[in-house]
Amino acid sequence: MSLIYKADPVRGAEWKALLAQKAPDLPFHIWPETGDPAAVRYLAVWEPPPDMMSRFPKAELVISVGAGVDQFDFSRLPPQVPLVRMLEPGIAQGMVEYCVLGVLSLHRHLVDYVANRNAGRWAQIRLVPADRRRVGVLGLGRLGEAVCRKLAGFGFPVSGWNRSPRTIEGVTCRAGADALPAFLAACDILVCLLPLTEETRGFLNAELFARLPRGAGLVNAGRGGHLIQPDLIAALDSGHLSAAVLDVTDPEPLPADHPLWLHPRVLITPHVASMTRPETAVDFVLETIDRHRKGLPLAGLVDRRRGY
Repeated sequence: MSLIYKADPVRGAEWKALLAQKAPDLPFHIWPETGDPAAVRYLAVWEPPPDMMSRFPKAELVISVGAGVDQFDFSRLPPQVPLVRMLEPGIAQGMVEYCVLGVLSLHRHLVDYVANRNAGRWAQIRLVPADRRRVGVLGLGRLGEAVCRKLAGFGFPVSGWNRSPRTIEGVTCRAGADALPAFLAACDILVCLLPLTEETRGFLNAELFARLPRGAGLVNAGRGGHLIQPDLIAALDSGHLSAAVLDVTDPEPLPADHPLWLHPRVLITPHVASMTRPETAVDFVLETIDRHRKGLPLAGLVDRRRGY
């Protein structure tokens, strides 16, 4: 019984060294090496090969090496093969750090100061206290909850929106489509951490932006597919939105001539908000394999009907 890894090969080499210490009896292969396909029982992948299940017909468990699973075509996965999303703690910590970076960048006018630097202009912008800057988080799963808690610690009034009800101490939580307009109306900075599903694709669009207060800012650390890019550019050009921090785009990477690269009100990073840490990811994978072998419930098990 072997394990296949298909993601960043540099980190894959770290996985190999760690597994040699922690599970020396588990054969491990870094894609495109696979060993005997009939011996493959476990797959840890980011972008799965389209013929994954036909290539590895005896696979019993598939683990995403990232927090998201929108890269998987569920119709190609037999229902008896569990799909698990990565829950190692480094993902949450990295996402919290990035969202705090994005919110503070907007809160403290970093986009304006970068423009002033480029123009050789010394101009102070009056501070707004954190307790007067309302921050809203779309998506209150494991990552969204952690982000909300950290942002509340800075003194921001934090609210969150989710498809289903959630309760987070110190955070005003709203749920369902009917609650979305009131949630958006109270967001001076909006953070998107939604899972990407058919229901959330294009969620960040002109209609949503119009419901935000004039001058609001956007942080998108979810997926590029959440954002209708021309709608964002129009909202920025009109002044309805003040600035945006984007860690994800569609496509990735953006073409060199894409207008977002040079837009003066946009900061872009190359999908680096959080990265799976090999040392803790390997522990999670080994624990998941062990629980699967024993028939125990799996942490991070994906509900394919919901898409996450």
